[in-house]
This record gives sequence, C-alpha cells and structure tokens, in this order.
Amino acid sequence: MIAGLRLVLVLLGLRGLLAAPEEEETRQVSMQFNPGYASSSVNLLHTRAVGNGSTIHYVWSTIGAPTVLLIYTDTEHSDLRVNWSKLLSGDHYGAIAIEPASSVLYSTALTFTRIFEYKDVNNTANFSGTAEKNFYPPYDLSNFVWENANNTINSSSLSFRLTGANANDPNGSFSNGSVSFRVSAYDRPGRDSSSPRLLHTANCTKLEFMIEGVRPRGNHSRFALEMITLEKKSGRKKVRSVRSIDDEYTPTIFEVMELVPDALNSSYALGYFQWKSVAYGSINGSRADALPCVVYDPQNMNQTMTAPRIIQAFYGERLSDHYNVEALNVSFGIADGDFYEKNKFLAWSALVGYGTPPRDSFSILVICIMAVALGTPLVLLIIGAIVVTCLKKKVFSTYQPIN
Repeated sequence: MIAGLRLVLVLLGLRGLLAAPEEEETRQVSMQFNPGYASSSVNLLHTRAVGNGSTIHYVWSTIGAPTVLLIYTDTEHSDLRVNWSKLLSGDHYGAIAIEPASSVLYSTALTFTRIFEYKDVNNTANFSGTAEKNFYPPYDLSNFVWENANNTINSSSLSFRLTGANANDPNGSFSNGSVSFRVSAYDRPGRDSSSPRLLHTANCTKLEFMIEGVRPRGNHSRFALEMITLEKKSGRKKVRSVRSIDDEYTPTIFEVMELVPDALNSSYALGYFQWKSVAYGSINGSRADALPCVVYDPQNMNQTMTAPRIIQAFYGERLSDHYNVEALNVSFGIADGDFYEKNKFLAWSALVGYGTPPRDSFSILVICIMAVALGTPLVLLIIGAIVVTCLKKKVFSTYQPIN
C-alpha cells in the first residue's frame, strides 16, 4: 500500500507540473453584437479575450456561410473596426479590420459551408466511397435564414447561439428542425460539463454543431459537414491524431483530432481546431448514443472556390495570392451503427483556439486506479513473503533432532 501511495504522489506531482502553466492563464472576456450597427437583421458577434499582454479576437458571423475569424494581437488595447456600409455592399473588401493593424501577429479563419446528406444503404458509413446517386443535394449554409443571435447571448456563461433553417425547403425537412452553432467562450481553464467533456484553456472557444429535428430525405441517412479554412502560403493546414490514454470523461474514445498549421518556422504560436472523434445522437450525450466521426484530409481549393464574404472582408480581394484556402469534411457515424432518423438529433463539439492545444493528463480517478492496480500485487507479494517466513519459523521451531 505504501508503494501505491508513493505512486499516487509521484503521478499527482507530475500532473501538477504539467498543468501549472495552463492553470495560471486567465483572460477578461467580453461580447459585442453587431458593434457599431443598430440593426439586428444580420449577425456579427465579436468576442474579445484580453490578458497576458495580448488580445484574442473571435469574429463570428452568419453574413453568408457561418464563419469565425481568429485574430491574435500582441497588445491588450487592440479593437475591432467594422465598416458596415462596405460589409453589406458588393464592395466588402477591407470592411473588417483590427486597430492598430501592426499589433496583429496571427490570424486564421474557419467557415462552415455545406452539410452533406447521403443514403448509406449498406450501413458502411464510408462517406468518401459513397456513390453520387446516394447523395442528396447538399445544404448550402450561405443560403440559410439565421435567427437573431442577440437574443441568445448569455453574459454569465459567455455563450450565444447561431440558429438557422434552409431558405429553400421544398421537402419540408426544416418545418420542425434547425441547424445551429452554439458558441462558448472561456476566461479560465477547465473542462466542459457536457459530453464529450472537452478540456479547454482561456485561449480558445468552443462550438457545438447541432442538427435538431430536421427530417431526413430518405431512409438510412447520414450527414457530413464541410469546412473551409485558410493559412498563409508559408504554411498549410494538416490534420493530426493525438492518442489519449485517459478516457474517464469520454469512455471508449481515445483519439483527439487537431487541424493545425504545418508551419515549422513560425516564431509565434499558431491557431488550432481540436475535437474528439465522437458525436452524439442525443442531447444528453450518453455513451449509448455516441457516433464516432471521421475527418478527411484538407484539399486545396484556391482555384475552385470563392472565399466567403467575412473572410474577404478581413483578408482582402487577392486572397489566393497570400493564403492557402482548403476544404475538409467530417462525417458522422460508424459502420453498422444507428442512422440519423433514430433520434433526429446530431451534436458535435470542437475547440477553436490559439497557442498550444489542450492536452489531457491523468485524472485523479485514473491515477488511483493505476495505484491500486500496480500497488496491490506488490502488497500481496510482501504479505505472501511474510506468511511464508512465519510458516518456516513455525516448522523449524517444532523440529526435534534425533540422537
């Protein structure tokens, strides 16, 4: 038992050392809806996270396809400027800016462009190998009608929700359903209370993508989400898998996926997009309704896709000259698993942040289990040795020599 206790203390010490830098970092977070614009006909939400001599700006908008800009500055006094007349006109280049411009050290963007629905007749969940005849027309999120997000802002939980429905809905799929992005900002490190219990820092925000009550267009429907991201020409995005050995918070899920810049020569930290390889078919996120998800490598779209308006508004007209625009897909479901129509609900969570992505360390529960697992055999061995020694002494103490 002493050995087990020592193991607990050692692992707790290592856990504390690994977690200490993140635990010290906090930020002051504020939210603005349509800053400098009195109308609520469009949604542009600015989340400003200030602290540690820097500011991280997140600009979320549904002007066009839902988009988030992540902008990191090296001062606590930078601010967002929006030229609304330009942004809402055809000449929207340069309508979004950070002042002072010289304080911007890094920026990236992520746009959610389309939702694919396909008929998985053979229940293989193979999105990339699905024949074209099994695909329904994709839902273009830039054509959705989005509700007033100002009504959803919660200053205490630092959250808001972007909810929309297909504007052209001949099948009535959205008569009782919607697509939404629930966004949460953080002012300190912690772990979400809802599945998949993502670990976060003050340098990131969480989005939860949900399809709720949307009627599928046929039997055996599965969904996939298309995203567009960009990075400077000097570094493209890459997907990497990080294996987690601690699944106390998300049972059976040992993989964390990250979309990060492939830029080894950068002198500054960079942005990331991180998620666990699981979605859920129920609002309570139970293990029984877990839906493993698959990500597909980014594909270069510089020559084939026009960047969304919010991205052009910040980065300018000649975007492809300075940035790589790439698309990637995440599909939801596993072979021989449940289809969407079982619950008519799908939820998937991810983090958008700057710096080093959060890393799970050993939890207290897992440390105790390891201590018991490793310490118990040693204790039994010691007890066994003591018992054998006592028995030997007893045998020899009753021995009578023969003369």
